[in-house]
Amino acid sequence: MKLGIIGGGAAGLMAAAAAHQAHPQAKIFLIERNDHLGKKVIISGGGRCNVTTGFTDVKDVLTRYPRGGKFLSSAMHLFPPDVVFAWFEAHGVPLKVEEDLRVFPRSNDGKDIVRVFETLFRAPTIHVLLQRSATRVEKGKEGFSIFFKNEAEPLVVDQVILTTGGQAYRHTGSTGDGYAFAQSLGHTITPLAPSLNAFFTRETWPATLSGLSFERATVTAICGKHPSFTGPFLFTHKGVSGPAVFALSSLVAFELYDAAHPLEISIDLFPDLSEDELRATLEAQILCHAKKSFLNSLIGVIPKSLTETLCHELHLREDVKASEVRKQDVLRCVRWLKAIPLHVVARGAGDEFVTAGGVDLKEVNPSTMESKRCPGLFFAGEILDIDGFTGGFNLQASWATGRLAGEQAVI
Repeated sequence: MKLGIIGGGAAGLMAAAAAHQAHPQAKIFLIERNDHLGKKVIISGGGRCNVTTGFTDVKDVLTRYPRGGKFLSSAMHLFPPDVVFAWFEAHGVPLKVEEDLRVFPRSNDGKDIVRVFETLFRAPTIHVLLQRSATRVEKGKEGFSIFFKNEAEPLVVDQVILTTGGQAYRHTGSTGDGYAFAQSLGHTITPLAPSLNAFFTRETWPATLSGLSFERATVTAICGKHPSFTGPFLFTHKGVSGPAVFALSSLVAFELYDAAHPLEISIDLFPDLSEDELRATLEAQILCHAKKSFLNSLIGVIPKSLTETLCHELHLREDVKASEVRKQDVLRCVRWLKAIPLHVVARGAGDEFVTAGGVDLKEVNPSTMESKRCPGLFFAGEILDIDGFTGGFNLQASWATGRLAGEQAVI
């Protein structure tokens, strides 16, 4: 038995490990175009590697995938987050669950995750082919032929697992070649779009608040069914970012927007307070600090930098005494804070974390990850039309589908 795995990212690493565990005598060829394995794994989570999620209820976890949640059910139940956690700890990497339920190595070093696999791959039946770029894959009577750049002879294997990733983080080698391989073997690729990206806004005032963050804000897109997400949020020098924005970007991944046709969004910085409750809070603050300027009276409820922006955007005098502020102006402030209007004109091209879209899930068996159109061909990871919210869900999907594909490919 010879197995070829194209792509040495999270899904490919786990597929190779699982295949070896299931069939130690099988010859496994893990093909990676970079000079080392797991390049994207290492840089994920700011270099700390957000290994998985601290959420343990599988039904709950599956709701965190805008696309592919139902398809993932079998793989996720077989290798859920708590089992992934235990697997890495059993292989010598202590993990920790942070307050936001993201899981990282205690060392805060993503290289420790990849070292687990490098150690496993010392087995004599596993062949890691680094700096080898596959150019095409052909199905023949003898199995599959994998052709390489600048090499005349192909590698012939019995089964193939495509784990080439999407088009995110192109500098790591995720250039989307796997889509072409899949298409050549009879598969359909759904429309592709960047996901989990920050928003760049037409408005320039967010730059004055760059770095200002909120533990909870609700970001809503004014389109379709008005998708929204509540979570951590921050202003940046080009617009807005943070987990709430990343999640919303995945929900509107296929919306078309640019400078000429911006995507309108609104931000509620006080999602746990009703409009009336926030107004009462501000009025009480103003009453307590009646002799201060309106701007300074709000400090304590609203950061000073934001109060300056608030006054500027609503054309309110900053120096007017708090006691002299009209009730209708307080109401205007409340409504602005509960629905800050912004216009998104761009994503960070090439900087997206995940690619939405991929191999059509109707053409893949969710119980095995095997192609329904090309027997012997398997898929795992981001090449599939699966993407999740930020917080370890995408790596979790890669571990789960990679493990299932690896086990099934050597049966």
